[in-house]
Amino acid sequence: MNAMVFHAAGEALQPETRKIPSPRKHEVLIKVAACGICRTDLHVQDAELPDIKYPVIPGHQVVGTVVASGTDAAFTSGDRVGIAWLGKTCGQCKFCISGTENLCDDASFHGYQIDGGYAQYMIADGDYCFAMPEHMPAAEAAPLLCAGLIGYRCLTMAGEAQVIGLYGFGSAAHIITQVAVQQNRQIFAFTRPGDQSSQQFALRTGATWAGDADASPPTKLDAAIIFAPVGSLVPAALRATNKGGVVICGGIHMSDIPAFAYKDLWEERQIRSVANLTREDGHEFMGLAAAMPLKPVITTYPLEQANQALNDLREGNINGTAVLVMD
Repeated sequence: MNAMVFHAAGEALQPETRKIPSPRKHEVLIKVAACGICRTDLHVQDAELPDIKYPVIPGHQVVGTVVASGTDAAFTSGDRVGIAWLGKTCGQCKFCISGTENLCDDASFHGYQIDGGYAQYMIADGDYCFAMPEHMPAAEAAPLLCAGLIGYRCLTMAGEAQVIGLYGFGSAAHIITQVAVQQNRQIFAFTRPGDQSSQQFALRTGATWAGDADASPPTKLDAAIIFAPVGSLVPAALRATNKGGVVICGGIHMSDIPAFAYKDLWEERQIRSVANLTREDGHEFMGLAAAMPLKPVITTYPLEQANQALNDLREGNINGTAVLVMD
């Protein structure tokens, strides 16, 4: 099979030809149809995360078809499945048994410690795969597996907030905006100053207002979700958030948060982070996606152009999600 591999920190992906792996007892072998590109893949490339297993095949927004399965696998040949970030947990620690397996100390993740979907085939534990909405083409469904799931977990943490600010309008924001609008909530989109393209994209997607990240919104926010990995957005979002509101940091990596005045946090505002996802998140969101007319905006690339896709993401040249397609 053909695969694109990170061999060391700071290096570009290298094409490789590898033997197609065989599934063990609980595993499935998936013929990959599409794999979304995620900013986390850039964090893996730049070694901004700990304990990266180089060499590693990145990719954790995978849609494909099971072509072989182990004796006790949860899916069988012919099943259409999705593979997300969470690849394995211990199942025994206090986090796993309390419904917060996303915090398991012994968890491992696709495209990080487990080879992921920048390849024609990949292995996954069947218990950590998801049945995918049948009506969505693979390339459009792929962004649901991380951008959609992380956005959904962030939106859940926002509770009943009706006016929500999204800082950084990319892959996750454009999907969760569609969900929020269908729930009759208002979305205010904040982008890099002067980024008219992203602001117009946000308005087309359903945002009520779009402006620069340092601008004041038309009204105070009930909640803010920060998708951009920029720590200085946290105090800015606090100042834009109403009393009792929450600021949710949705990224796996963020630059340092600068010091800010206590008055920006006072009046029972909160700062929270989202870490990974649970399988329950996945099952809930895939059910929601199947019932809701979501339309991820995608730019597709063949597997061999994965480096170009990553560079385009790094440079901010993509509205929506970049997706590798294998055929």
